[in-house]
Amino acid sequence: MRKLMVSGLAVLLAIVFLGGCRSPQGGTVSEKRAAVQKMRTDTLESLYKIQPAAVDRLKAAAGYAVFSNIGTNVLLLSTGSGYGIARDNKSGVETYMKMRSLGVGLGVGVKDFRGVFMFSDQAVLSNFIEKGWEAGAQADAAAKTSEKGAATGSAISVAPGVSLYQITEKGLALQATIQGTKYSKDDELNGQPSK
Repeated sequence: MRKLMVSGLAVLLAIVFLGGCRSPQGGTVSEKRAAVQKMRTDTLESLYKIQPAAVDRLKAAAGYAVFSNIGTNVLLLSTGSGYGIARDNKSGVETYMKMRSLGVGLGVGVKDFRGVFMFSDQAVLSNFIEKGWEAGAQADAAAKTSEKGAATGSAISVAPGVSLYQITEKGLALQATIQGTKYSKDDELNGQPSK
């Protein structure tokens, strides 16, 4: 019995560790940047198919950030990590970002999703990029289609000046769960590309 418990604990720790160590694919900085750019393109294409109005909303915003995230929940511990890119629409400057989360929540599983943050205020966007941001609350949305239960409507407001489209395999999420997630610059990807 003790051997089984130790083996089970080892498997749980491996799942949590692997879920918390996600970075873009590639052996060089240039390859990792290309992977982030492709993720952004694919994510925005998916968003525009689900929510065509997002095209104009993102263009009119001060800027936006697109993230790929994998979250792991094992018993009472949840972790997540991912990567992304933020774009300042006014200057055209793009900044590579990373994200990490750690929390407490009952359950077992792995969740893979994409998030598109939209910033309506230039100062909020600049603060997000330059100082990083830690999500301290959970936002809920109530929009559903009556037949399938899939999300409709628009982005979920998660903070003053910040809205979020959270995309899962089934479409837009009804609930944006970002509590305990820290977003910051990725120093490696914002440096000089390796040769």
